[in-house]
Amino acid sequence: MVLGKRTDYGDAKYAGVQVPFTLDAPATVEAYGLCGFDFIVAPLVRDGWRPPAPTVPENGSLPSLFNRDDCLYINSSQWANQVVGLISDWIQTDSPDPAKRQQSVAALRHQLGWAAHLGLQAVVLPAPHRPGQCPNYAQVLNQTLQGLTHMALWLTVPLVLPGTPPRALHEPHPPRQAPEADAVSPMGHGKQNGVGCAFSGPVMPGAMDGWEAWHQVRAQCDHHNLLGAALLVGPTLPSLASLDRWCGEPVKAILLPTSVFITNKRGYPVLPKGHQDMLAAFFKLGVQVVLTGEACHSVASPANVGAATAGGTAVAVGPDGEPLGFNITNPGEFHPLRPYWEYLCFLFRRLEAVGEQERQETSYRDYLQVPLQPLQDNLESQTYETFEKDLQKYKLYEEAVYKALKDRYLASTTEAMSPYDLPIASTSCSDGPSRNVVLMVVGAGRGPLVRASMRAAARVGVRLRVYAVEKNPNAIVHIQQMLRSEGWERDVTIVSADMRHWQAPEPAEILVSELLGSFGDNELSPECLDGAQRFLAPGGISIPQSYTSYLAPATSHKLHHDVKSYKDLEHFETPYVVRLHRHHLLAPTQPLFTFSHPNNDAPIDNSRYATVNFHRDPAAGAAVLHGFAGYFECTLYGDVLLSIHPPSHSENMFSWFPIFFPLREPVYVPAGAPVEMQMWRCCSPHKVWYEWAVTAPVAGPIHNVGGRSYWVGL
Repeated sequence: MVLGKRTDYGDAKYAGVQVPFTLDAPATVEAYGLCGFDFIVAPLVRDGWRPPAPTVPENGSLPSLFNRDDCLYINSSQWANQVVGLISDWIQTDSPDPAKRQQSVAALRHQLGWAAHLGLQAVVLPAPHRPGQCPNYAQVLNQTLQGLTHMALWLTVPLVLPGTPPRALHEPHPPRQAPEADAVSPMGHGKQNGVGCAFSGPVMPGAMDGWEAWHQVRAQCDHHNLLGAALLVGPTLPSLASLDRWCGEPVKAILLPTSVFITNKRGYPVLPKGHQDMLAAFFKLGVQVVLTGEACHSVASPANVGAATAGGTAVAVGPDGEPLGFNITNPGEFHPLRPYWEYLCFLFRRLEAVGEQERQETSYRDYLQVPLQPLQDNLESQTYETFEKDLQKYKLYEEAVYKALKDRYLASTTEAMSPYDLPIASTSCSDGPSRNVVLMVVGAGRGPLVRASMRAAARVGVRLRVYAVEKNPNAIVHIQQMLRSEGWERDVTIVSADMRHWQAPEPAEILVSELLGSFGDNELSPECLDGAQRFLAPGGISIPQSYTSYLAPATSHKLHHDVKSYKDLEHFETPYVVRLHRHHLLAPTQPLFTFSHPNNDAPIDNSRYATVNFHRDPAAGAAVLHGFAGYFECTLYGDVLLSIHPPSHSENMFSWFPIFFPLREPVYVPAGAPVEMQMWRCCSPHKVWYEWAVTAPVAGPIHNVGGRSYWVGL
């Protein structure tokens, strides 16, 4: 049963449960399914099983490695999707004892082979017994991964590796009490202790970073896409900065022991505040939760009683009688783990609702798109239509034109007229001064900027004479229709021409354009506007006035794998427009290139070079660098800002996704180590391209030399 019937976070979130060894997997799946869990994590072999000693085959015989009573058995693929295998945790492939090491390697190979034979969706691997020193473990996994097509390997990674062995985190503990002052929610889940309390706080001195252990195995397996992390949560959490790194990693499941839960005033199992926040963050990333351990709380739930008295299916209710929004069915509601599952439902259901904008962007999450080349290609009508749905963007443009007209009109009229003769602002463009203000929209598309400019003029009470310049002949038809429906045919002149070659009949006082790309200048806005600024009268206004690009080092296993899957150099040297989702920025953004309009440089040169240094918080721990996320911030006019830069992102605007510059090879970044990169914007008579390279913590190759893989044509 899904945790919640919600679609605003994409795919439904599922909860699994770790079970003891079972000889009847289908019956176990059904029993725990009645409790609410969607899949089980079951040991592949009985606890006492050991691989048979190597023998010399007689007469070509190949004896079976398993007896029926020693192994998990499934005879139908119907159940395989509801079972995740669990590898024995006694296995120590890097033991200093040669005999134990050899036995462990054999056992690991046999169990992985049996799981692949059963067609399981995934297998949970034990945490390395010697974190940071497990080459044999990685070698066996790497060999196995080369032969897999769909079965995933989930490596158990304790978030904190204390001085005690990892398996000690599985040992049951008596339930702890929540603080007396906690406020109780309608379900008995209340305001818990924060991250800095005894139950959840910074890593203890001397503890090892679990991410380091994970990265060593992952790196030795060449960042294989079927290898993921199953994070084992303990009573103590790392710092928030350390936890954030996992947002960009292939986290497949959260292993949540029942011993981590505390008890609220009503006797129900709840999680400390820090654990709640962590779980909510992973829910949003689509990560599954696996409950481990036996029940530590004894709860007589009113939900259970309500279902029992009904004698069948009933609506689940909480401790105070409030409906939880899902049905329960006998006899699973009496299961001792039921209160834990209900609490996970509560946490998932109370996530804040996703806005309509984010809901529409769901299908674009972590989806690589090559940036548009609007100078070379004529856009399709559907592309224009998508951009035009961004009402916030055009409101900002309208506000910028409004303020520019207001400043220019008031300045000119106060010089020519006495204060008593100033005209009254009108809502019609037909009113206002007799002299029309000349405004040019270059790159008019289907006309949304023309509409925004006319509305701004109506607000000021100024009459415009507009030139709508557009090179796409198909888009011209849409502008014609707009002028006809709005009655602006006398006020707007359509120019079907390339702005770089057209000769304007008169100078413009205001030049409006929408040529920005996800990196500001990556769709050749500087080159286009430098050519079009000859249309401006002396002292004329350009909207936009300036824009600055920003970069930040980023972790994203998903994006790195998707680029790597092309198996060529070209795709690693191409920047991509992408709605970043499963990613983590290793450091705050830094400004890169700035362009201003009108451009008064002599001569004009739009090539750029910059060295950018990113300083990292040592508390964030080590990380892996997969590339750089790019953004832009644009001043349209005065204080009107249009931005996709995270600190100043324009609210409810979605026309631009960030840009991502990948690296050929992931770069390990030690804790506290700075990241340094070089970026070039190169120009030639026929194309513009970027080159980029990492120079710290280690030097790497320069990407896209000479624009060999990606360029924007002029």
